[in-house]
Amino acid sequence: MDTVIAALNAVPNACLLAWGWRRGLYALIVGAIAALALPPVNFILSLAFALPCLVWLLDGAVGSGEASALRRLRLGFGLGWLFGLGYFLAGLWWIGAAFLVDGERYAWLLPVAVLAMPMGLALFHGLACGCAALLWSNGAHRIAVLAIFLSTSDWLRGHVLTGFPWNTFGAAVSGSLEISQFVSVAGADGLGLLVLLIAAAPAVLTEPGRQKWRIGAVALATTLGVVGFGVWRLEVMPDPGLSELDIRLVQPAIAQSEKWKPENRDRIFSDYLDLSSRPQTEGGRVGARRLIVWPESALPFLLTQTPSALVAISALLNDQHQLVTGAIRAEATEAQTQYYNSLFLFGPDGTIVGSYDKVHLVPFGEYLPLADWLDALGLSKLVEGPGAFSSGYGRRSLQLQGGETFLPLICYEVIFSNYSNVQSRRPDFLLNLTNDAWFGRTAGPFQHLAQARMRAIEQGLPLVRAANTGVSAVFDAKGRYLARVELEEKGIEDVALSRALSSTIFSRIGGYAYALMLFLLSIFSVYCQYNRGSRYN
Repeated sequence: MDTVIAALNAVPNACLLAWGWRRGLYALIVGAIAALALPPVNFILSLAFALPCLVWLLDGAVGSGEASALRRLRLGFGLGWLFGLGYFLAGLWWIGAAFLVDGERYAWLLPVAVLAMPMGLALFHGLACGCAALLWSNGAHRIAVLAIFLSTSDWLRGHVLTGFPWNTFGAAVSGSLEISQFVSVAGADGLGLLVLLIAAAPAVLTEPGRQKWRIGAVALATTLGVVGFGVWRLEVMPDPGLSELDIRLVQPAIAQSEKWKPENRDRIFSDYLDLSSRPQTEGGRVGARRLIVWPESALPFLLTQTPSALVAISALLNDQHQLVTGAIRAEATEAQTQYYNSLFLFGPDGTIVGSYDKVHLVPFGEYLPLADWLDALGLSKLVEGPGAFSSGYGRRSLQLQGGETFLPLICYEVIFSNYSNVQSRRPDFLLNLTNDAWFGRTAGPFQHLAQARMRAIEQGLPLVRAANTGVSAVFDAKGRYLARVELEEKGIEDVALSRALSSTIFSRIGGYAYALMLFLLSIFSVYCQYNRGSRYN
């Protein structure tokens, strides 16, 4: 028994007693361990090791209360930044694959990109831990303080400088469909706050007294409540049934390095026509209306300026079939021609009946921030095409011939909760077109897929996702797979689309549930901070 207790105390003791470069190294390592919770590994329990370690490291650095406020801020920021650096290095290393698609031009930037983005994103975790360190104490409520600031930093990361809410702590548990159901109540931010509280709670188990068992019981009860809610929603809550619409996913699996070569354009277009006209697969229904879905920027030419392609698409469709595809759109102005990353909806007669221009562009991918300065340094955007893209004017739903409406989300627009949370007429489903071929067989496409599934659960809406190669998939309104085409697999899938659930709490009130959770937890923390003699300390 003494050996077991010594083993259990080894990690917290190592964190508490570490100093200098060892403390920083430990923070970097436990940050990387936390990233094991992310897809495709999905080892969620890694958070219950990494976050307590972060608490113990902060205890060792600032827990005595003797350091000045400036020193506490500096020590907390440093630990948080290194923790974030480890987390984002381990979770976003795959971004470097995009720089190898055109290796002759961009390979030299790979080390810079793989390091620069994690270093920048880690500033948010550094700021969170720095602020937490200013309020740090020996009380168990320091867990709540850390969760508040880390959760707020995730929210800020999703909004500052156009936002990048990739791999938030809410998304870190996307590997559990049961736990993910809570986003229908409080969104990914609210789930992330609960994850931080629960996963960091084991840090108090090494402390003396009975208080640790109360904290442990609360954490266990909260976990069971979240999982129980998820099981109820998946297994007990009635399913809405199937709609009258079938979906045909088309995934051509075109290598990104081959897509924009002029000699390949006819072959690529022929592949799309061939896949779209193949006989119905097992998942389809005879006589059902069908929406054929091609991915983001599917065609390596300007579709609306290529009459032969429009004629071929018209011949593909009939009274029962419509098509939606991603394509580049050009719009001539007096000054210049503007290009848009767009989506087109074709009616049964082959005419374009609706379109959408991507609103949230990818910095350095679809446009170049500070273009005049960076062009002088020889840098240009990564995404190949006729020119830099312009942003669309706003989000809107499009309507099919049968009356169903869908909300388009192009590429990484799907990682933003607020983009799918439409307050006007509720669509029947979400439609996400993407191209993850840039990132090859890495973790990136699986992380993107998992975050798209979160949007379906949040809104209680089915989600259709077509990728050049991705994974392509159709989810029902609870986030369950209805169809899937695997990464780098060329093929089609026919599937009957499910109906939407009734409006979720999140779809009705958006981020207010998360704001309420944050407010109540802050009140609790302030109460404990100034009532050291209470039973929470």
